[in-house]
Amino acid sequence: MSYASPLEARIAKRVTKAITDYQLIEDGDRVMVGLSGGKDSWALLQILDVLRQRAPIKFSLIGVTVDSGYDGYRHDLISSTCEARGWECRIVHTEIGEVMADLLGDATPCSLCARLRRGVLYRLATEVGATKIALGHHLDDFIETLLLNLFFAGTLKAMPARLVSDNGEHVVIRPLVTVTESEARQYAQGRSLPIISCCCPACGDLSLQRQRIKRLIAELEVEHPEVKSSMIKALANVAPRHLLDRRLNPLPELRELAARTAVPESDAARAAVPLPLLRR
Repeated sequence: MSYASPLEARIAKRVTKAITDYQLIEDGDRVMVGLSGGKDSWALLQILDVLRQRAPIKFSLIGVTVDSGYDGYRHDLISSTCEARGWECRIVHTEIGEVMADLLGDATPCSLCARLRRGVLYRLATEVGATKIALGHHLDDFIETLLLNLFFAGTLKAMPARLVSDNGEHVVIRPLVTVTESEARQYAQGRSLPIISCCCPACGDLSLQRQRIKRLIAELEVEHPEVKSSMIKALANVAPRHLLDRRLNPLPELRELAARTAVPESDAARAAVPLPLLRR
């Protein structure tokens, strides 16, 4: 089975490496793809289906669409597209749009909407028996989130490729971590997948900060075409000793205290330590 295009082959190689490096998909997994109908989620479902047919392990896919309730949303086109391509799909209708309007009036931040939708996805993952929840965040999302947090939130973090939910019941994966936004767009279009708007009044209205970050990266790319690649590599090449977080680099007196209170490792010393303190 050959790839449909050189672009598909390139994306498949990167996604396969991400799956291997971060243990995103394992034998027997049922992967639930958050399918909004946008370019990123379509590209994710398509490439995972291609890899599913070629992989040495067995896993299944199901696309799940959370309809927020906005007028004009073409969930029917998502359903018919999945049916035509043999993809299992489930559409869930919600009132998230009304909830957002009640809470925020004219201001509709995407972050709150995303949290509400994530809660629905967690519930659905249990209902459909999914072992992994795959989201379409791509390389640009990772580095933009890194810079947004760095410049405007005072924290050094982005997104993990693999995230276990706080209650330990769900695993969220992001297989497109090394695929750029432009590649995802080209791939979805090349595969004739219908790009569907969510119909949210704020859809496409990026925050001022995110717009500035996108422009900054675009400007840097003019002189340094590999800047995105370098930034995504940096997220996997952290030097904790060269940061200022004292949780990573305790002060000398704290290190000395930790050394003095460490549990002895000899058999005789272990025998003298109360059982509740012993590591099992």
